[in-house]
Amino acid sequence: MNFTCEQNASRVIFGAGKLSVLAAEVALLGFRNPVIISTPGHRDLAVRAQQLIGTGASIFDGAIMHVPTGSISAALAHVAQHGNDGCVCIGGSTTVGLAKAVALETGLKIIAVPTTYAGSEMTPIWGITRDGVKLTGRDNKVQPRTVIYDPELTLTLPPQISGASGINAMAHSVEALYAENRNPVISLLCEASISALAASLPVIVQSPRDMAARTQALYGSWLAGIALGAVGMAIHHKLCHVLGGSFSLPHAEVHSVMLPYSVAYNRDHAPEALSAIARALNTDSASVPGILHDLVASVGAPTALKTLGMQQGDLHKAAEIALAKPYYNPREVTFQGVLDLLTCAWAGTRP
Repeated sequence: MNFTCEQNASRVIFGAGKLSVLAAEVALLGFRNPVIISTPGHRDLAVRAQQLIGTGASIFDGAIMHVPTGSISAALAHVAQHGNDGCVCIGGSTTVGLAKAVALETGLKIIAVPTTYAGSEMTPIWGITRDGVKLTGRDNKVQPRTVIYDPELTLTLPPQISGASGINAMAHSVEALYAENRNPVISLLCEASISALAASLPVIVQSPRDMAARTQALYGSWLAGIALGAVGMAIHHKLCHVLGGSFSLPHAEVHSVMLPYSVAYNRDHAPEALSAIARALNTDSASVPGILHDLVASVGAPTALKTLGMQQGDLHKAAEIALAKPYYNPREVTFQGVLDLLTCAWAGTRP
């Protein structure tokens, strides 16, 4: 009981059908001419948001996974051309990431409407990819001022994508439990988050339009997002940033593959965290990595890096990139240890 707890405040509106309040939230923040950011695949939602807001909003639908600098330049050019005074992002972590990159450069305030379980909408963390390297940082001006969680917007998220996205959120809560600056409040949220996601994701895969499960999963991802924004992460997130930014592997799927192996790496060095995860999963600490692997498989998410297109010959390079900058982890991070971890994740053998 010796800690510092810093809260990153956002206005959160949660509930089915809450997209309907978007215009009121835009007015509350004083936006007259916001840019609505989406991916090409979510342009229909961007148009729906534009219709709710009314005249004055423009649409930029060029968000790209891992936020490469080219997409940022294009978005900034759009903002300059249209004279946008605020930002509404609707979609998953790709869309939120681009909105944050725009805010980092312009200072525009963000309203986020997440449609996946990524959780990044609750954090002041930004990430961009420059010359094949994922760069991350923290700045309070990129944290969305308002987040609208509407479970109805997740109903069309395909079951397998839902599973990977939910495991991505769970990874935030898992690593927050053994973060260097963890605190008891965040740890309580993490345990509740893991429990909610573990209970709801298998149901969503079997019954994609189950609103109760969709709501529970979105609730769990919200808690995970709070954790991600409040404390630091460790080896899991570092490796996922490397694999995504340097090898162009899909974000949520990489988190799904890596989580059981990252936890196995730290299992004997974070006993309190493992106990909390075990309680949330209704198992014992020693079994946590294997149970996580089973959960990932049960929700249709990938369990091996090789299935994502990672070449075994690139594992050495990935380990080198990961160790280029020192970072906290409860267990000492060594080149051989990371290489062994990546090799197991590449093969997909149950830990």
